[in-house]
Order: sequence, then C-alpha cells, then structure tokens
Amino acid sequence: MQITEPSRQIDVVHQTDVLVVGSGPGGLAAALASARAGVETTLLERYGCFGGNMTQVGVEGLAWYRHPTTIDSEGIGPEFEQRAIAMGAAMPEPQSISHALDAEMFKYVADVLVQEAGIHPMLHRQFVAPIMEGDTIKGIIVESKAGREAILARRVIDATGDADIATRCGAPVHKAPREQMMAASVMFSMSGVNKTRFIEQVKADPQTYADWGGNGEWDIETDGKEDAMFSPFLRKPFKKALEEGLLPPTLSTIAGTWGTVTDQGDLTYLNLVAIAGIDGTDPDDLTRGEMEGRWQAVMAVAALKRFMPGCEDAKLRNFGMTLGVRDTRKIDAVYNLTETDVREQARFDDSIGIFPEFIDGYGILILPTTGRYFHVPYRSLLPRKVENLLVAGRAIGGDRISHAAVRNMMCCAVAGQGAGTAAAVSVKSGQPFDRLDIGRVQAELRRQGARID
Repeated sequence: MQITEPSRQIDVVHQTDVLVVGSGPGGLAAALASARAGVETTLLERYGCFGGNMTQVGVEGLAWYRHPTTIDSEGIGPEFEQRAIAMGAAMPEPQSISHALDAEMFKYVADVLVQEAGIHPMLHRQFVAPIMEGDTIKGIIVESKAGREAILARRVIDATGDADIATRCGAPVHKAPREQMMAASVMFSMSGVNKTRFIEQVKADPQTYADWGGNGEWDIETDGKEDAMFSPFLRKPFKKALEEGLLPPTLSTIAGTWGTVTDQGDLTYLNLVAIAGIDGTDPDDLTRGEMEGRWQAVMAVAALKRFMPGCEDAKLRNFGMTLGVRDTRKIDAVYNLTETDVREQARFDDSIGIFPEFIDGYGILILPTTGRYFHVPYRSLLPRKVENLLVAGRAIGGDRISHAAVRNMMCCAVAGQGAGTAAAVSVKSGQPFDRLDIGRVQAELRRQGARID
C-alpha cells in the first residue's frame, strides 16, 4: 500500500557557500577546513552534538594504531587529539603513543572548534532530500521540530557516513551484502572500577593481538609483526562466564578491547559487543542492533563484575548515544581505492592527505609500525553523475579491503579536510569539482598543516 504526499511550499531558512551534512571526523574536519579557507560554511547534524563516532557512538581511540615508527596523518585529524589534550578531554591510551578522547568532554571541544572557525552550526536537523536542478545539487531539505525546511548551498559535502545524499541524488553507490558487512557495535563505559586491581590483573596476564584469534568473531589475519604486541584485550572473563552459565551460549562472541581506566575508576571505550547482520541503512536493523547491543552490554558488565579483578563493585556508566556502524554504502567514485593501494603505499598526483598502512576490518589487522603509508586521492571523494557534491568519511570510493583502512576515524578526517578545502577552492575559483585545480587545493591543504606527500 502507498499514500501520496501532497506537494507543499518549503521555506528557505538558510543559504551558504559550503554545506557539510554530518559532523563526524570527516564532516567536522571538512567544515573546519572550508571555513579556515575563507568561505561561508555551515555544519548540519541530526543529533544534539558534533563529533559523530567520537562523541555519539563513544569511539574514543582516534589514533590507537600509532607507534614510534608510524608516519601518521597531519592536519585537522591530529588537531582533534591535541585540542582534546589541551582542554582536559583526553588521556594516554594503553596500547600506543596516542591519547584516547573523552567522548563527553569532546562534545564541548567540538563546539569550541566550530565557534572559533566561524562555522554556522545547525544541530537537530535531519537530511531528508536533496534539492536538484538536473544533475546538480543546489541544497537540501531537512526535517526538525520546526518542520520541513530548505537550505541552499553553492557546494555540498556528504559526510553522513552512509552516502545518504549521494544516493538520493542518483549517484551510483554499492554496499556489501548484509551477511558480509562488518559488525556493528554498542560502545559503553563502566564506573567504580578499582584501577589498581584492574591494572595488576592486566599486567599479570598481558594479552597480545595474537590472542584475538581462535574465537570466530575475532579471528584475524596479521602480517606477523603484530602478534606479540600488547593489546588491551578481554575475553577470558567472558569465557568463564559462559562456562558457569552466567552468559548464554548465544553470547560466545562477547570479547574485545578496553580503552582507558581513570584514577576515578572509569573504564572507558569498551568495545566488546559486535553484532553481525546489521545494515546501517535499514531502520529495522538499527532498532534490533540498538536493543540487542544494550542487552549484550549489560550481560558483559555482569561477567566483568564476576570474573575481572577490579570490576567487582563497578557498574555501567553509559552507553554510546547510538549504534556504531562500520560498513554501509560506498560511492562509485571517479577513482575507487583498492586493496593494493592501501597495502602497497599507493601514490597519487591528486593526493589530499596521507594515512599510515593501518587496516582494521574484514578479519585483517595490519598495524603501521614500519613507517609505510599511502596517499588518499581527491578523485575518491568525487561521486559520478552529480555536480557540486563531494563525499567525505567512510563512504569514499573503494573496494572491500581499502574500506577497512579508510573507514578509520583519522583517515575520515583526512578525507574531510580534503573535501572541505576543495569545496572552498571551488567556490572561490568558480571551477566545478570535476575540473578543479588540484594544485590550489594542495597548496591550501599545506597551508592548513596537512601532509599530502
């Protein structure tokens, strides 16, 4: 059965040079880069805070891959970490030379960054449709408590993570079958942990990346160098809970990593619940994933209280605001990155940034401990068949294994800074995205502190 929605007049509530839709690492970086390049920039977000995975999901490990020999990205992505440190919103991360963000405090850090850059903020608005003239996007329609509204823009950046705008504009996209998608996660944290006892247990029985193997959900391929490295991995408490009947056999996949443990007893960034078969573009799947994930997290807390020293008197502190989705649509870009590109240090003349050889997903874990890195090309942000639109974040063009690299938050920020800079240069020069002077984009990226070669 169908109904017909009556046509209506929609008020234009805002006009801007560059409109960024979605404020995760890619969108926030895009908006900052665009504004810093000197054009009017608007950042639109469906929730009540900026930050996406960093704040709404609670993925606090922005650069947990970083080691002494890593050649890391430069620019706005590392700036997120440095500003968080300076504002008391981060603490050292246990498995690398990086800092984990404080997801709650980073909501405020993001506010400050947006305000300092002079970005026009628009929270609590949901994208529902593009405004098109032929194949050219001219803006978007949103829904909010204020009803249906229109926003016009000279250039639009799709940082929704799911290529929502590109899809509805008619750009070709693809996604893996549901059963092959990376699992979704409900992130959570605990409070009341005895830090001394917890760390003593970690030191008494240190886990490595090799310990990830042997449990189905966590079986991984490495290149060998990772196997003996320390990992903040938890599985033994859950195996004991299964053996004693505290956990049902259906929860044999509970395992994963912890982020930090504070002096106040907060055990944060618990990435223990992975739910397969969730398509993040299907609201029914999302509903099931949210509810199933919270139940599994509560069961995981019970197991930790019983079988992990230091957690005896602990309790759940918070869930992430929403489900963590790793894998949905990707655009068919002018250039689609390949597995070879991310494994073999690809170099591109239209590079808009670098990212270390870090692959995490589809059963592969390669850590960047040897100084290898690849270029992220501008063409991978450029969808086909739509004018005035770029895509930033995990939805840029690429194959399955390249996605396991570029989906990581720091690489999303690299793509975002490139997209925002390109949008600003396009506005200033009047050049369309598919005929943009990439040299001007690269010069502005260098001015903003990005490394592109």
